[in-house]
Parts: sequence; structure tokens; C-alpha cells
Amino acid sequence: MSLVCAISNEVPEHPCVSPVSNQVFERRLIEKYIAENGADPMNGQPLSEEQLIDIKVSHPIRPKAPSSTSIPAILKALQDEWDAVMLHSFTLRQQLQTTRQELSHALYQHDAACRVIARLTKEVTAAREGMYHSRLLLILCFISQAGGAGEPMEVSEQVGMIPEIIQKVSDDLTYIHIHRKTVPEELVRTEDLSKYRQVATHAGLHSASVPGILSLDLCPSDTNKVLTGGADKNVVVFDKKEEQIIATLKGHTKKVTSSAAISCTGITLILSLTTTISLSLAPPFPSLTIRVWSVTGGNCVQVVRAHEASVTGLSLHATGDYLLSSSEDQYWAFSDIQTGRVLTKVTDEAAGCALTCAQFHPDGLIFGTGTADSQIKIWDLKERTNVANFPGHVGPVTSIAFSENGYYLATGAQDSSVKLWDLRKLKNFKTITLDNNYEVKSLVFDQSGTYLAVGGTDIRVYICKQWSEVLNFTEHTGVVTGVAFGEHAQFLTSTGMDRSLKFYSL
Repeated sequence: MSLVCAISNEVPEHPCVSPVSNQVFERRLIEKYIAENGADPMNGQPLSEEQLIDIKVSHPIRPKAPSSTSIPAILKALQDEWDAVMLHSFTLRQQLQTTRQELSHALYQHDAACRVIARLTKEVTAAREGMYHSRLLLILCFISQAGGAGEPMEVSEQVGMIPEIIQKVSDDLTYIHIHRKTVPEELVRTEDLSKYRQVATHAGLHSASVPGILSLDLCPSDTNKVLTGGADKNVVVFDKKEEQIIATLKGHTKKVTSSAAISCTGITLILSLTTTISLSLAPPFPSLTIRVWSVTGGNCVQVVRAHEASVTGLSLHATGDYLLSSSEDQYWAFSDIQTGRVLTKVTDEAAGCALTCAQFHPDGLIFGTGTADSQIKIWDLKERTNVANFPGHVGPVTSIAFSENGYYLATGAQDSSVKLWDLRKLKNFKTITLDNNYEVKSLVFDQSGTYLAVGGTDIRVYICKQWSEVLNFTEHTGVVTGVAFGEHAQFLTSTGMDRSLKFYSL
């Protein structure tokens, strides 16, 4: 049904309604009539343009003219409609072809962008590798300029640092260190860490007749696997989740005072060592050994005989293939774990004192040792030279630890203090003074380098950069001999002379 104008009797293009007569009008015609007469044309009552009410219609349909009802006219109308449809179809095909061309071009650009991104990612990775190499070379340059290089060294080449070994040590560490450098999102926040408390304690791991757990380490691939070395000459592998002993490794003839885990899955290898020698006067057969164990088989697979006196420190190269050890015989040794061969042994003839601890730098090309005469020595592994010395402690150095970013070194000694050193400036920038007679036995950074734990008379945890204390545990009844962080600092574990293994978390 169509609307019809009351004036023209035609379908209006812009219909409106008069509220006075309720009739439909073409707005154009009624406005002219109101302009001339000022009244409604149907009843003559006053009417203004503002009173008109528009009628909204989609599309007014006009009735066909009588001429369109003949057959020729209908055929022409159909022809016109067909032509219009064909023209519209042609236009759509043109638009489709244009859209296909634009889509093809966009896909080509996307593919080119992906190739560029891949190339840039590769270049960024290479740049980062170069940056870390440059950073280490810069540190070595600073250290060399300090005047430590060139001191007389006695080098004993057991097998030799052949070029292949030097290349492997130099190349493999960059990738490993890059992928460990960033702070993970899962790392426990400081406010949560400050709420840690003791959640478990285990006192039956080692023999009660010879009390004391002397060393502690966690498996890098699964920090729920805990390795302890005891005064009872045994090495124990403990599962934190299952709360049970996985293996007890027996074979040492003296106290096990240092241990390190390479892996806790597959062909698991565990390193442990003793620190005393035989008192026999007839030919000197040292009782000291560094043993490589298979946890799955429970047997010793390698014995490394690197020293002629007590071993005081043990550190694994990040490649997992080499071992650094220090000893009271004044030598440090670099050994191949897989073969048990000692590759090189070096001593500082000018110093002439025992080494008390050793630790690899995260980049693997330099390492630090502590001495009985209060010195911290930095060594270049490839050149086998002492490149810097850090004096300042009073008393033998008992523990050292590098931060994960490689810039800082934490050291502890029998002077009841922990010193922080900046390797870029070769200076002590912070000294944490502990209580009188505090015994520092263990220092360790978490894997992100955010927290530093100190074990000794008690356990203390500091947040790096601010170096403020956030935790203090006094649950051990004996001296704390080892402390370590779980993955992402989700827990803290410790061992002591009270023969107990303790865990702390929320």
C-alpha cells in the first residue's frame, strides 16, 4: 500500500502528515501552500511548517505508468534489467581481480617481512654473542691493566690445553650464558621470599656415628634432586618431592667435603671429593680422589687424581665436560670429566700458599680462587695466568661466588665479613659486616643473580643491588656448611654439622 499526497494525488517522495487534518502531503507542496496561505488546505485551520510530521519510509514505490503494461514495454524493461545485472556482474569481477592482486601483493610482503625478521633475529643473536665475548674481553682487559698478568706461574701440562679444548671452552659458553641471563617471570618476588619458613627437615641421610654434612649441591636440570657429602665418607642423592634417598654412593675413604651434580637423569654423573690425605710415610699414596659416580648404577665410573694434598674447592664448567679443582698443594687443576684425565695444573710460585676454594665465572673463560693468606685470585683459563688479585680480607678465604651477569664477585673469609667486588672496576664496592666470630662457610647466588645466600653460623639471604637482608634462619644447631636455591628461588635448602638437611619455602 502506497501513500498518496492529498494535493497532487501522487506518491510523495518526502511524505509528511498535518496534525490539523491528519492528511498526507508532499512536503514540497504543503510548504509552498503554507507559505502562501498559512493554513491547512483541507480544513483551512492555521498550520505552520514546524507542525508538520515527517513520515520515514524505506523507498516509496511509484505505480508503473500505463505505457509499461504492454508486452513490448515489459520486454524492454526485462532487457534493461538484464543489462544492469550484466554490468553489475562485470564490475564485481573487476573488483574481485583487483582484490586478488592486492591480496597476492600483501602475502608477498608478509613473506618478505618474515624473511627480514628471521635475518634480523639471527643478526641480533650474533650481536649478543659478540657482546658477551666483548664484555668478557673487556673484563679481562681491565684485569690485565691492573698489573696482575705476567706473574711467574708453574704450569704442569698433564695432557695439555689443546686448541680443540680451548675452542670448545670459548664457544660453548656464549649460547648457554645468553639463555640464562634474563630474569625469569617465575622468580619469587622479594615480598614472598621474606615470608619463607622451615617446611621440612631430614636428619637420617648420613651416619649418626660420624655426624656432619659437609657439602651440598642441587642437580641443574632438576633442583628437587639434592646431593650431599658427609663426614661418614658417603655421598647421598635425595629426592625433595618424594622425600626419600635415591642413592647412597660409597667408595671414599675420607670425609666428602665437596660435591657437584652434573645431571640427575639418564646417565647421571655425580662428582665428589675428599679433602684429607694419607698419613702413611711409606711411598706417598694420597688417599684423596675426585670420583665421578653413576647414580643409576650406583658405581664409580671415573677417578680423577689431580692433587697431592687436600682438595679444597670444586667447580664445574658450564659445558658440563670439564672440572676445576683447587688444593692445599697450591695448585689448581683443570680436568676432563669423561676421561678422568688432568689437562693442566698451575700454581702461583710467588704466592706459595694453599688454595682454599675455587669457582668458575659464568662465561667460563676466567675463574676465581681463594687462598689461605686472604687473597682472591682471578685466573685466565686459556692462558693459565693469574690476571688479578683482590686483597682486603683478614684470614683464609672460605667461599667465593660469581653473580649470574658476571659483573660481581662475592667472597667470604674468616674475618666475619662478606665482600662484593666489581670485576669491571676491580674494586670492592660493598662490605657486609657480620656478627663477631661469624663463620662464613658457603656463598651462593640464585640462578637469576637476584639473591645472595650466606651460610655459616646461621643462614642469611640478601637482595642484590640493595644488599639488604630479607631472611635469617637459625634452625640449625651446628654450623651451616652448605646453602642452595631451588629453581626460580622457589625454595631454599641447607645442610649443617648437625647432620640435617632443611628446606625453606612459603
